[in-house]
Amino acid sequence: MTGSRRTGTQPGAEAAGTRAGGPKPVSTGPGSGPGLPPGTPADRDSTPAGTQPPSSRPVSGPANRPRNIPEGDTSRPGVGPSGPTSRRTPSPAPSLAAISPRLEPRDYVLAHLLHEHRTLTTEQVTAMLFTSPRTCRNRLNVLRRLGWIDWFQPIRPGTRLPVHWIAGPLSARYVALATGGRAPTAKALRETQDRIVAATSHLVHTVGTNQFFVDLIAASRRGRGRLTRWWAGLVIAGATGRRVHPDGHGVWQDRDATVAWFLEFDTGTESLPVVAAKLPPYRRLREAGGPGWPVLILLPGPDRETHLHQHLSRAGRIGVTVATATHAPAHRDPTGPIWRLVGNGRRRHRLTDLPAEIGVAGGFHPGPPIPEQDPLYLLG
Repeated sequence: MTGSRRTGTQPGAEAAGTRAGGPKPVSTGPGSGPGLPPGTPADRDSTPAGTQPPSSRPVSGPANRPRNIPEGDTSRPGVGPSGPTSRRTPSPAPSLAAISPRLEPRDYVLAHLLHEHRTLTTEQVTAMLFTSPRTCRNRLNVLRRLGWIDWFQPIRPGTRLPVHWIAGPLSARYVALATGGRAPTAKALRETQDRIVAATSHLVHTVGTNQFFVDLIAASRRGRGRLTRWWAGLVIAGATGRRVHPDGHGVWQDRDATVAWFLEFDTGTESLPVVAAKLPPYRRLREAGGPGWPVLILLPGPDRETHLHQHLSRAGRIGVTVATATHAPAHRDPTGPIWRLVGNGRRRHRLTDLPAEIGVAGGFHPGPPIPEQDPLYLLG
């Protein structure tokens, strides 16, 4: 099939829902009706509550209802044998080939993003792939009914959080096959989805980490550089021999400047000594031939940022470049002058001003990015 991220080939970008005779939408979400995200229409083939579907058979009383009588037996007078039991042939599950005419290039991009980064909010998807929130919501609902993606709405005490989107049956199958893997079983997919839904306590960390990279992609759409690689924590940990375990990794290019980094996203739940203890493995990775990229630490507020700088200055030499910023709304442009270097915090630096060399690939070094690693590669 087309649309593989590794080849860059895509099917026609025909708008979903405008082809006559397309496959019947399949709902994979929690159901239609109350509780759906704003703008989600109810499934039209559902039976209204409190009613029964029409039947073509006449209703008969218990005394006159015919029985299934084995061949060769004689029925009771007045009661004839019933005809063969009619069985409805189940509709085949939708396939990638069946829905491919209704998919656009950005739908394939979204599939890879959800697979690699677990979950995204509607606002995040809009910032990366759409220009209108309403258009984004409508498209996401179409993809949900196709079985391409799914959604859930987490709850915190006293309130509901925004809708979060996760990989659905068909997007999970597509990504697995496109990357040379085996398609997940329905049971495996349900378990993956349920793990994301159940991990509400870690949702702030996941969404916050993703938001940093979403803001970079949004900046690139405004013509300010390009995010040429965005790896989740598990991916970059594997690429460095599991010697470090960052929350993410990225490479940003702006004109002739290129900077790569490890990201640590701090929610404020860990003590400062625990945060500081994450830094020595980065020094040991560099000494073993791995990358010497700066470690970017995003903190929840200016007070915690100041206290971390004070703690690290008392700890002495770190052996790795560390830059900090806060994930406050005022710092939603990660490319701007928001980064404060540990040991030289007199002024803030732009992202491309941070000391960082990409380096060459090695045993514990992933090397520079290749075109296929660009998160928007399939858009051309």
